[in-house]
Amino acid sequence: MGKEYFSQSGRLARLILRRDRLRIPIWILGFLVMSLLTAVAFDDLYPSQTERQQIASTMENPAITALIGPGYGLDNYTEGAMMAHQMLAMTLLVIGIMSILLVVRHTRADEEDGRIEMIRALPSGRLSNMSATLIVMTGTFIVLALAMGYGLYALGIESMGLNGSMLYGAALGVTGIFFAATTALFAQLSQSSKGATGLSFLLLGVAYLVRAVGDVVNSTISWFSPFGWVLESQVFVNNYWWPVIMTLVLSILIAVVALYLNAIRDLGAGFLPTRNGRRHATPLSQSHIGLTLRLQKTSLISWAAVLFIFGATYGSVLGDTETYFAEIEMMKEFMATKEGVPMTLQFVTMIASIMAILSTIPIVMAAFKLKKEEKKNRTEQILSTAISRKRFLGNYMIVALIASMIMVGSSAIGLSVAGASAIKEGVTFTELFQAIMVYLPAAWVMLGVATLFLGLGRLNGLAWLYLGFAFVIIYFGGILKFPDWVKKLSPYEHIASVPLEDFDWLGTMVLTMIALGLMFIGLTLYRRRDIKG
Repeated sequence: MGKEYFSQSGRLARLILRRDRLRIPIWILGFLVMSLLTAVAFDDLYPSQTERQQIASTMENPAITALIGPGYGLDNYTEGAMMAHQMLAMTLLVIGIMSILLVVRHTRADEEDGRIEMIRALPSGRLSNMSATLIVMTGTFIVLALAMGYGLYALGIESMGLNGSMLYGAALGVTGIFFAATTALFAQLSQSSKGATGLSFLLLGVAYLVRAVGDVVNSTISWFSPFGWVLESQVFVNNYWWPVIMTLVLSILIAVVALYLNAIRDLGAGFLPTRNGRRHATPLSQSHIGLTLRLQKTSLISWAAVLFIFGATYGSVLGDTETYFAEIEMMKEFMATKEGVPMTLQFVTMIASIMAILSTIPIVMAAFKLKKEEKKNRTEQILSTAISRKRFLGNYMIVALIASMIMVGSSAIGLSVAGASAIKEGVTFTELFQAIMVYLPAAWVMLGVATLFLGLGRLNGLAWLYLGFAFVIIYFGGILKFPDWVKKLSPYEHIASVPLEDFDWLGTMVLTMIALGLMFIGLTLYRRRDIKG
């Protein structure tokens, strides 16, 4: 491929930066602030080595290993080892999400909307847009890596030296570059942005699950996951750079393949064959709600399968939790909050809240599908028929409500089936199932928030920001010691931890009424606003 293939890549890179002048800085700033706050919190909460070793003794549990990765340096659990162990794996997962969303936005999504065709009509190279996207993503993650590395080092924590801090930042950066490259590859294989996004998220989920299973069962399995490679760097303990370099080399090779496929692919086409649709629509598809379900069928089925596997993965490693916690005096004091309830089940309530947050993601996506249809000028065609705006948006809400029961139920069934099989006595299928299902009203509140922003017609990103805030409260609330009033801003904090606590009928009804109220306001606003408002 000659230089003419990359003509005007620099100008297109500047255009991408202009379009994402808010998105990219917000992502970087979010990662930086949360990581630095967590590092400071670890240093303040566990100032003595004795306290840190007590926490280290709880980290060898298989369920915890599956959740956050293998522990390195547990025999000398410094602030740095604690930071890398408890933060790195989950941060890498979110880095992957960021990378996928940004790359699809500037590749397949732009191609579907006709922007790439306009760019190619100008004196630009065939690979200019793809190369510009990869340049911007690489630069973004280099900035993130450097900011994170120098930021952690600047805290002045003894166990977080310059080498380890820079390696921590490099681990984040190279993971982002890896998923940018793989997403660029999937953008060539799939014929749509939905397909590219689905394949990319499938790889992300499978990679995380392979890492989780490998870390618990056999460490060799973890080497089939990019997360396993990066975590093997053992940041702040042994500081191995070679896993990061290996991941970077693989990322470059994948990017080269993606560029080659982009050079030989017809615009608008994909290398994976697409299945022909039905000759005649089914009776269900002839209704708007049936059409809405059909458009989201693949996405909903994929998410349900992933959530079921996630639940089953965590459920399968709960068998030894009771015995393990019983041997640790500190955990007995910390976990035994209700007499007669097994400590395993009490630990499950911690996992259930995280699973509930993950289950909410496809629910909000199902609602925001309407906004995507609106941007592609498909909404006007439907509203020109005998369907009211209220019913139009209401159908999307019905589909999202159906999705909420499917998603939360899938994760609950996965955890319950595997957990009940792994735990021989003391915990039942019903108890495990209820531990997650009680969070359904909180998911409805998030759906209500999404409906509100659909009614406003703008600021949809705030709904995702609120969901991210809820995750931070759940995952980092105990570490960062948020005030109670801050925690109460999350709907998930108003859910009783069943069966540790009695089911809160009043709280559930209040959350349900709030969700319905937000949906009603959203419907009212949607009736009054401009379609492209």
